[in-house]
Amino acid sequence: MKEPIGDHVTPFTPKAFTFLRGIAKNNRKEWFEEHRADFEREIKRPLASLVEEVDVHLASFAPEIVGSPKKSVFRIHRDVRFSKNKAPYKTHAACWFFHRDAGRGVGTEAAHGGAGFYFHIEPGKSFCGGGIWMPPRSAVHKIRQALSDDLEGFEEIVKGRGFRRRFGALDTDGMLTRLPRGFAADHPAEAWLRYQSYTAWTELTPDDVTSPTLPKTLAAHFKAMTPFVRWLNTALGLGVATSR
Repeated sequence: MKEPIGDHVTPFTPKAFTFLRGIAKNNRKEWFEEHRADFEREIKRPLASLVEEVDVHLASFAPEIVGSPKKSVFRIHRDVRFSKNKAPYKTHAACWFFHRDAGRGVGTEAAHGGAGFYFHIEPGKSFCGGGIWMPPRSAVHKIRQALSDDLEGFEEIVKGRGFRRRFGALDTDGMLTRLPRGFAADHPAEAWLRYQSYTAWTELTPDDVTSPTLPKTLAAHFKAMTPFVRWLNTALGLGVATSR
């Protein structure tokens, strides 16, 4: 097992937020190229360092979830092919910790390789969380079947006092107004069956993000979220590991 990186961690500084505010106001290639060194120093390197450090923590409580500086970090470039907004760059930075048996979609815009953990840095909107966001129809069907089979187990997690105190309710983004086909109106899991994503998150302050203890902060949140992520991955046929 890898040892914690410790003093070798490259932490975020307030200049990370300065860069992100700058790209939000000057979202064009010329400005980015002029400030590429700032991006490398303030965003790219600290994010890669964070992934490596959090990965070490994950090995102790969720060894099947991993982080890789190459696969976990989302690109700063936006996919504008099907968007009316042609701004070339994102105004945030993020990384994804994924199930080691997941498919190649992990680390891309179409990351459907199972449930995992997420970190997001953005001025005024930094947060961390986890789950599975807008999975393909086949995955949604598996989760809905698991809700029918193990509603009690799911609700024990998401309605638990510790989970709700830390993460609140599940995010309702994209929630259906009606039950999906094939389920009766009085189904016991009616409320959950209308979800299209199964995610939860908690806000992070600028002080949280720029603290050298950020990896430990994320690890604490991710550990608390592990039962939720494991329930989803089990529904998707992705197993639990006891070691790496």
